[in-house]
Amino acid sequence: MRKFPLALILLAIVAIGIGIYVISTGSGNDPLTTASGETSCKDSVAGAKALDPAIKGDLAAMRIVDDPLDVSALAFADKDGKPATLGDWKGRVVLFNLWATWCAPCRAEMPALEALESGEGGEDFQVVPVSVDLGEPDKPKNFYSEINLTALPFYHEGELAIFNSLKKQGMAFGMPVTLLVDRSSCAIAVLNGPAEWASADAVNLIKTAIALE
Repeated sequence: MRKFPLALILLAIVAIGIGIYVISTGSGNDPLTTASGETSCKDSVAGAKALDPAIKGDLAAMRIVDDPLDVSALAFADKDGKPATLGDWKGRVVLFNLWATWCAPCRAEMPALEALESGEGGEDFQVVPVSVDLGEPDKPKNFYSEINLTALPFYHEGELAIFNSLKKQGMAFGMPVTLLVDRSSCAIAVLNGPAEWASADAVNLIKTAIALE
């Protein structure tokens, strides 16, 4: 029988523990249940289907949400600690990204999100990245400074409530998690895992989403 080093075994236990913690931590209130009861996203179904041809290449892992979900009530705080919800961007297309400093793929894709926001951000579109580092926002703020993220706005939610709400809806399985949200604050596509957001495929996807009626 092959023997594994004790350090490797301990590392695996810690990793499993972190995974369980990510899945189980969060508040008991589910904002998505409340939002879906108040606002229907049925008018977003056609737009979601029309988006499908633009999901290819570097974004091939993204999937269309068959039953678009109202995510307007998802809540977090801005860089000054002031409350915000995704509903604040109603009227714009949003690329909503959950990330954390302990997530290596999340850290790796942040410069590409910065480039996408720099090139395409404006009245019709914005990247909205939300750190889910537990507790206070000091660590993710320091990461912004370390890699000189200036175009991306900073948002934080330190209880994993958003992740757990999306998990209950079958939309979040790991980190990072990215939602494409239409002008009605309805999630019409989702991607679990990193992507090359500065690519031509990503820009084409955003332009297609902006053009949807």
